[in-house]
Amino acid sequence: MATWAQVRRIALALPGTSEHTSHGQAAWCVRGKSFAWERPLRRSDIEALGESAPKGPILAVRVEHLLAKEGKLAAMPGSCFTTPHFDGYPAVLVRLGAIRVADLEDLLVEAWLSRAPGKLAREYVETKKSKGRRRLRRARTPV
Repeated sequence: MATWAQVRRIALALPGTSEHTSHGQAAWCVRGKSFAWERPLRRSDIEALGESAPKGPILAVRVEHLLAKEGKLAAMPGSCFTTPHFDGYPAVLVRLGAIRVADLEDLLVEAWLSRAPGKLAREYVETKKSKGRRRLRRARTPV
């Protein structure tokens, strides 16, 4: 189960990210483009979802495109969902109480990558690759 504190920690660790308030809710942006935001269900969402409307905190995260959205919904049905309000929009809703922190981190990084300027995204990916290679070299070094 993930918390708002974990969302905040993961999001703000990504380069160029800032936190602000939008419509009275927390939101995270990279260079002025939102990639994740607190999104409580509205009355119309609850009416559309009926009995399946989740309780608890809901996070919205951007995805790269609508095919990626469908993939997330199919791969993570216990934690990701959508409402008619988001039809045709590249974002999924996430039940914070139902997602593992590692999966949340993956979603936030992917959301960030989908919104970050190309150069910043490439630098982030290259940094992660080089850190992975260093860790692998250290793991192979005999003691």
